[in-house]
Amino acid sequence: MIARATRVRLALFLVIAVVGIGYTGAQYAGLDRLFGGDGYTVTVRMADSGGVFTNAEVTYRGVAVGRVVGMRLTNSGIATELHIESSAPKIPADTRAAVANRSAIGEQYVDLRPDDNRGPYLTEGSVIPERRTTLPPAPESLLVHLDRLVSSIPTDSLRTAVDEAGAAFRGTGPDLQRILDSADSFIATAHDHLPQTTGLIGNSNVVLRTQQDQSRRILSFSKGARQIAAQLEKSDPDLRTLIEAAPAAGKQIDRFLHTSGNDLGALVANLLTTTRITDKRLPAMEQMLVALPVIAAFSPSASQPGNDSGHLAATLNFFNPISCTEGYEGTKRRPGSVTTPAPTNYDLHCAEPSDSPINVRGARNAPSPGVPGEPVPHPPPLPLAGSQDR
Repeated sequence: MIARATRVRLALFLVIAVVGIGYTGAQYAGLDRLFGGDGYTVTVRMADSGGVFTNAEVTYRGVAVGRVVGMRLTNSGIATELHIESSAPKIPADTRAAVANRSAIGEQYVDLRPDDNRGPYLTEGSVIPERRTTLPPAPESLLVHLDRLVSSIPTDSLRTAVDEAGAAFRGTGPDLQRILDSADSFIATAHDHLPQTTGLIGNSNVVLRTQQDQSRRILSFSKGARQIAAQLEKSDPDLRTLIEAAPAAGKQIDRFLHTSGNDLGALVANLLTTTRITDKRLPAMEQMLVALPVIAAFSPSASQPGNDSGHLAATLNFFNPISCTEGYEGTKRRPGSVTTPAPTNYDLHCAEPSDSPINVRGARNAPSPGVPGEPVPHPPPLPLAGSQDR
């Protein structure tokens, strides 16, 4: 007869075994669903299984929420049934079902990846359509494409690349060792400056936003740069000619500078005064340049083609109008025999009014250099002696 203590031990062992087997079956084999376990079932329609299997894990954004409880063939592919635990968070109905690999050995599982957290949500009997599923590439297809890639690499070129790489790194072992040894120091320095790096990344948003705001100008600049590059390509022969001629021209310039010596510097210094005078009289210079083409156009008509004759007209109009004397009284007359230096009178000018018929073409009717003023008056022209009205 079995002792009472032994019976108690056997009973406790049976209870513990039943509880352990039940927990293991419910947790890992899904036996609780056979006895009315809570949760709900969702069907995923897929073109292919993608390697997933019954009792494979179901995750929601990487967190386990259920198991694959069944798979059956359909006219268009496979219908995979997912049992979602009641403790799982609400999963949006527009979620995507992706068959993924958990490890390199190919342990597939189903991962639910919604676009957002808004409803409606998956419930009992919900169906995820095939268009919202993602399958991993088939191993045989991957191997075929890998074989094609390897076969497409030229053997001779690969051998050359390997030989060149070996030649490039030959004898650089100590340098590479120093680089690897200094990696710890680099990482430590980067860690010490992590706040500054984080701040830089945060502030880069301002720079990126500025680049986005200036995108049109950047595109316009890029278009202009492309046009410049196209023009440079088009002008390549001329540029090559210019570059080839540059050394000879440089030698000539160098010879000219050595020959000129200090005289060139003095000439440039003296031209500064001329430039200042010309700068004050730019309007007059512009008017002269405008009139020169007109003068050059009718100048050939002054000669008679076919012979040595020419056309010349002269009108003697001495003292008609008379010369200007107003404004020159300040100059003291000196005998011609006096040759000693005397100060220059810079106040000499024609002081006649602007509408006076005397010295109409004089400097008094010319614009003051560099000083914008009133328009220059234009008195009516005087009749010249010997001229005829037409």
